[in-house]
Parts: sequence; C-alpha cells; structure tokens
Amino acid sequence: MKRDFSTNLMSWLFIVAAAMLWLGWVLLPVKVGTFFETGDFAAIFEQWRFWIWMYRLHIFGYVMTMMALVMLGAVLAETPARVVVWPGISVGVAGLLVSALAGAFYYHHGAWGARELAGQPAEVLNAHVEALLLDTEYVTCLVRFGRVFFGLGMLVLALGLLKWEILPKWLALGAALLGVAGMALTMGLPDHLAYYMPVFHLSVLWFIAAGVVMNRSGLRMDFPT
Repeated sequence: MKRDFSTNLMSWLFIVAAAMLWLGWVLLPVKVGTFFETGDFAAIFEQWRFWIWMYRLHIFGYVMTMMALVMLGAVLAETPARVVVWPGISVGVAGLLVSALAGAFYYHHGAWGARELAGQPAEVLNAHVEALLLDTEYVTCLVRFGRVFFGLGMLVLALGLLKWEILPKWLALGAALLGVAGMALTMGLPDHLAYYMPVFHLSVLWFIAAGVVMNRSGLRMDFPT
C-alpha cells in the first residue's frame, strides 16, 4: 500500500471537499426548490449575507471535489488502472462542473433577486418569478445532466477500483451503487429532483470514508500490469 505525501494530501482533500459541499448545503438557511417561489426572496433577504456565504461554500465544495478526483487520477497516472479510472474521473468531474454551474444560477438569482425585490409588492414578485420560469426550466436540465454524468463517472471509477483493488471492496461497491442510484433516480424520475438528495448525502459520506481510508492505509499500487 502506498502512503506518502501525495496520498495524505489527497485524503485530506477528499475529506475537506466533502465537508464543504455538505455543510454549505445543510447550513443554507433557505433552500430554493426546483423553481423559485415568491416567498424565497424575502426569506433569503432576511439572512442575505449568511445565505451567500453558505452557497459559496457549497459551490466551492463542488470545485474542491473535482480537484480531489483529479488528484486521484494523477496519483494513478503511471499505473495500468488509469485506463479505467481516468475515464470515470473525467466524466465524474464533468458532472460536478455542470452541477456547480447549475448551482451558480440559483445562487445568483437568489442573492440578486432578494436584494432587488426587497419591499416590492406581490405583483412585482409574481412577475419576476414568472420571468425566471423559462431559464430555470433549462437549468433543471443542467441539474439532471450533472447528476447523471457524476453517477456514470462514479460507476466507471468503481469498476477500476474493484478490478485493481485500489481501495477496499466495500468502498468500490459503494461508489458503484451510488452511481447507479443517481442515474436511475434522475432519469427514471426526472420531474422529482428532490428524490436525489439521499444520494447526495451518501456521496458526501463516501468521499469522507474514502479520504479516511486513504489517510490511514494509502492506496494499493503494487498490482501487476
């Protein structure tokens, strides 16, 4: 098992990225649904600065998670596992990037709308929400694409982890199950985006568990070609 500066740094990045991603969402005082509602803006304005910083933390969590996966690919770049691991990481990172961009839409319109609509009458709020419907409908496609791509990436990554036994089998199987569940829920129930949330929470737990295992035991790097 390889345990050195690279694997230690990577393990902490896995843990910190997952914590940022999860805490930013859990501590977010107002969670906007699939579409904005008129009451969202007043609720956000009441805790405007805290809401902004928690959403920033959440989005930076996506970026840090991308960095953690790329670091895993870099560590395994000189091994035969790269032929499976790298495609999985590439697609998974693409999914996380799309998810971050979708999150940025809600972040921007939530923060900007809360400030601009503070104290406005109901008819102005209703008109603003109506004006956002078309753009939000498009962004929901980005949400779905992000979740499906991340799920596919996790599934392919899991196959590489299993074949070369890079991490314990239960971690590899967990990644595969999360990938399949994410794709199934998103494509099977496309109009029920909230059903994905258990997969989100479990994915965060998986990254933390992977980080802890890598910190304690490192990665298996002695497999044959």
